[in-house]
Amino acid sequence: MSIPIKILIVEDEMIIAANISLQLTTLGYEVIGIVPRAEEALTCVNQDLPDIVLMDINLKGDIDGIETVKLIKEIHDVAVIYLTANADEANFSRAKSTHPHAFISKPFKKLDLQRAIELTADRIQQEKNDEIVDNVSTSEPSPFMLSDCIFVRHHEKMVKVDIKDILYIEAERNYCRIYSKGKEYLLVMTLKDMDEKLPNKHFLRVHRSFIINLSQIDEIATSHIVIAKKAIPVSKSLKEELLKRLQTI
Repeated sequence: MSIPIKILIVEDEMIIAANISLQLTTLGYEVIGIVPRAEEALTCVNQDLPDIVLMDINLKGDIDGIETVKLIKEIHDVAVIYLTANADEANFSRAKSTHPHAFISKPFKKLDLQRAIELTADRIQQEKNDEIVDNVSTSEPSPFMLSDCIFVRHHEKMVKVDIKDILYIEAERNYCRIYSKGKEYLLVMTLKDMDEKLPNKHFLRVHRSFIINLSQIDEIATSHIVIAKKAIPVSKSLKEELLKRLQTI
């Protein structure tokens, strides 16, 4: 189960802040705090580092939202989405210099906020994946496979992963991630290469980004299957092959 994105709301109009907090909580995000001023924002960031800061530019007090973000980014590189009722060129240029992930003008629609958060959360996840990939040596040995297990590189060792314990495999550009019971392994191998190496009896590529272990399927829906609470899309062209294979297991 994925960890919820943590969001700090810095907004001095409490009615607006409370409404935003309710929307975000309903969407499944974790609001770690609602604060009205720069000082409280800095304290909150230090105590419970958020993934995203929703920052009103026109804060009351000596320090506005843009200056607050500059102070925050001296300590932590946090994703920022600006909220403002004053979207003039001067404010926009100042805000742009802090490299925010989004800029929303008040009054904004619920959908505008939702999409900005979703895009930012997606960018955060991609940056984390890139960081993982950058830390993986491209000279790593390829995984090698036996009839009932696969040996993969993990923490400077080659570890054994039982075929029966693999839930599914997901593509991440020129890498792929194996999800097994309780563990994940990032491999320097494309999903296409992995598909060619895996034993055909147990596995099927059901989508350009997913290979599944047929014996681990919990549910089959019209356009997806469920494995360990993960909804995995199934391409229309592969749905028939999936059903055929399930009948022969």
